[in-house]
Amino acid sequence: MKFLRAAMAASLLAACAGQTASAATGNVLFNGTITATCTITVNSNGTMTVSSNLQSLSSHNAGGSPGSAQVDTTGGVSLSVDPVTTTTVPASDTTATTWTPTFATSGAQTIAETGTATALTVPGTSTVAVNLAGTKSGTNRFSAGNYQATVTLRCE
Repeated sequence: MKFLRAAMAASLLAACAGQTASAATGNVLFNGTITATCTITVNSNGTMTVSSNLQSLSSHNAGGSPGSAQVDTTGGVSLSVDPVTTTTVPASDTTATTWTPTFATSGAQTIAETGTATALTVPGTSTVAVNLAGTKSGTNRFSAGNYQATVTLRCE
């Protein structure tokens, strides 16, 4: 019985030896969709200093510095700063302050300093300088004490 099975297998193998195997191929497709997106990483906070006439508290004044952030984007988004809504001022400062946030970028896209929403049209990484100026009008002046304001940088 073993001999018969071995002989059958050998004859089957010999019959197929002269024939080539049939080849087959297939294409596997890969699809992907990337929506316009961006990420913001805050590198450093800004510092405001007061002007000599005590009517400007700004990151643009001597000794002040802008905040810094990194924006990574696919392009097709808009970069902006929201109006300042969160502030801390000394109790002695009871007069109105007008807060004006601005930003500028360098890197993948260069944007001159502005306070309005601006399109980021190209993909890549940009460094954003965020500035803030608080101003008093008329005879109003900044009081001694600690000031803090939050600027929201928005990419959408």
